[in-house]
Amino acid sequence: MPILAARHRGRLVRGATAAVSTVVALTCTAGAAVAAAPPSAKPAATAPAADHSATQEALNAVQRAGMYGVAAETQTPDGRWFGSAGYADVATQRKRTAEDHIRAGSITKSFVTVVLLQLEGEGKLSLDDSVERWLPGVVQGNGYDGNKITVRQLLNHTSGIHDMVETPEWRAYMNGPGFLAHRFETRTPRQIVDMGLKYAPDFEPGSKWHYSNTNFVLAGMIIEKVSGNPYGQEATQRIIKPLGLRQTAFPGTDPKLPAPYAIGYSKLYAEKPGPEVYDATEYNPAWSGATGEVITTTGDLNRFYGSLMQGKLLKPAQQKELLTTVKTDTFFDYGLGLIVRTLSCGKKVYGHDGIVWGSLTSSATTANGKHSLTFHLNSDWLEDGKPYADVFEAEFCGTPDKAK
Repeated sequence: MPILAARHRGRLVRGATAAVSTVVALTCTAGAAVAAAPPSAKPAATAPAADHSATQEALNAVQRAGMYGVAAETQTPDGRWFGSAGYADVATQRKRTAEDHIRAGSITKSFVTVVLLQLEGEGKLSLDDSVERWLPGVVQGNGYDGNKITVRQLLNHTSGIHDMVETPEWRAYMNGPGFLAHRFETRTPRQIVDMGLKYAPDFEPGSKWHYSNTNFVLAGMIIEKVSGNPYGQEATQRIIKPLGLRQTAFPGTDPKLPAPYAIGYSKLYAEKPGPEVYDATEYNPAWSGATGEVITTTGDLNRFYGSLMQGKLLKPAQQKELLTTVKTDTFFDYGLGLIVRTLSCGKKVYGHDGIVWGSLTSSATTANGKHSLTFHLNSDWLEDGKPYADVFEAEFCGTPDKAK
């Protein structure tokens, strides 16, 4: 759910990020520490290594950085390629596959954005509508005034609404030991929103940029108010079914992943993590909701972002809105639910990142939608972001970024 943000190209940031460390353990049960040494599986690919050798080497480097497993899939006019390093299950040494279901976290934000833009294209709302118009009384008090915050500002993170993930309450409930105690509980969208609104605005609406998951919980609530249906149902009818994303779903409160899947190895984003690694595969997705609920596969995400950039989901006016970016305090620009990266070779790629417990996912595609990449880590404590960023560089530029 929280973004795979960075202070610069070489560091991942997601609240309190755990340091990479060697783990030695033996069992793999939910809630118990998982013991396993960093794996050394041979890379796997569905095409000759020379076709994507730089990308495969970048995956190997991610694994060498201490991650248990990483898988990537690309789609180009020449066809599909899949590569991996490490394992889906360290205990059994089962390798990663293109069929693995993944929790894609904040990539959910792109789906929610498309639904809202389609609703605008149908004349059912405007991006310039206030939050108060659709959710009267929800964003009021403690320095907030929903009359001054627009739907657009939710989608591009310029609302100033405090991120619930950055609150002491969230950290107590869902980081470290709190995750193990509360992972299967249910929270309503309003309860999640109120967790963020308990704290004063970060800034005046429209004056700055700051990534806030609370924005998209509110966006999901607006979809339901406008359409009369939950955001997941709208996304299913408007995106998943038309594109034939057969392995993509919004699970609601179901904590399980459909098989096959990679075990989600996590240090639970503890403030001071020890060497223990936990199986965080199962939890109630209601904690993430419209900001990070979606379950999918690497191939489905390539199809989604490729179709989105090819204009298959939005009318031209809404496509223009989608791609209108604001400057951020990170290494990318941000559109509406869309990360725009400029790589070292000058290419721009469009997609999103997603982090949840035991799962790091990134998708990106070129401006014409014809070259797409999705990759996924089933470990969540990669502190140095450079090996992660180098996967993009290798695939789209042909070589890892040499910048420090």
